[in-house]
Order: sequence, then structure tokens, then C-alpha cells
Amino acid sequence: MVRQKTGHVILAALWGDNPVFRQILGICSALAVTNLVLNTAVMGAAVIFTTALSSLTVSILRKWTPRIVRMMVEVLIIGFYVILFDQTLKAYWPDMSRNLGPYVGLIITNCIIMGRAEAFANGNPPGLSFVDGLFSGLGYACVLLCVAIIRELLGMGTLLGMQVPFFSTPLWDRWIIMVMPPGAFFTLAIIVWIARTIQPDKEPKKKVGI
Repeated sequence: MVRQKTGHVILAALWGDNPVFRQILGICSALAVTNLVLNTAVMGAAVIFTTALSSLTVSILRKWTPRIVRMMVEVLIIGFYVILFDQTLKAYWPDMSRNLGPYVGLIITNCIIMGRAEAFANGNPPGLSFVDGLFSGLGYACVLLCVAIIRELLGMGTLLGMQVPFFSTPLWDRWIIMVMPPGAFFTLAIIVWIARTIQPDKEPKKKVGI
């Protein structure tokens, strides 16, 4: 029973209730950092780290957190993990920290993390909440990586900074728009459209009688 519930949580986080193409949450990062795959991977790691540990902590403290201050406590918990990741990045990878600029800090305001804390961690045990947070962050990161791969490949002819044979030759005219903000809009819209076309609606459409 526990395994079935865990499997359901994982599948829902990665696909059924994916934060990006199902709930349309947290897309600011998709527009800001997805012009390079490496930047996107680090941002995805930051979201996974924060979502998983925030959900775990909120679940552990849920019985001792007064309802009147619950939201403030959750923001404090999320802020702690974001600052921890941000300071570690600044200490050990300053170049990447400069590339991402303020966007790591802005994870505190990411709707996905607060949403999982409110919708799931507040009513479920710590282990299951950790799994939900982990795979919700992973589902988010996977979509961002898809956007980044397409944008970097078509716009710069590289992947992780390495030249890709066909896309780095004169035969391919690089699409500069793909490394600009409109490129993120177009790419994300296409991915959401494809995913929602493949994925059936949760609720059957009602027949309209005449």
C-alpha cells in the first residue's frame, strides 16, 4: 500500500501534476535561465534541493506549527534552504553564481515550493512529503532542461558549451532569437502544448445537450 502510494506520488509529480505543463507554475525561471543548459541544470538542482528539504521540514513541524503563522513559517523554511544553496554556490562556484545572478534567491517566491508545502507536506508524513518535493522539483527541472537544450542547440549550436557538428557548421544558420526571451516563450509554449496533447484531461468533458 505504501509502495503504491509512493509510486502514485512520483508519477503525479513527474507527469500527472507536473508543475510546469500541468499547473503552469514557476515559469519565470524558464524565461530567465534556460538559454544555457549548464545554468538550467544548476537552477534545477537548486529547486530540487529546496523543494525536497522544505517539504520534509514542513511535514516534520506540521503538528507544532500554529495555523495562524503557518505561511510565515513555511516562507522562513524555504528561505533558509535557498540561502544555504546560494551561499554554497557563491563559495564554491562563484562564476556560476554570477551567471545566475538574483534568480537563485528568487526561488523563495517560486509558487511550486510553497504549493507543495501547502497542498501536500501539511497533511502527509515526512517520508512521503520528501518524495513529493523531490520529484516535483525533478519534474520542474526536466521541463526546464528540455527548453534549455532546444534553445542552446538552435541558438548557439552548442550543448553544455561544446560544439554540436551539424549545428555549428555554415549549413546551419543559428536562430539568435532562441537565446533571447521570446525564444523561451515559444519553446515553452510548444512543450506545454505537446505535453497537454499527449496527456488526457483529468476530468471528462461534459456533453452539452440541446
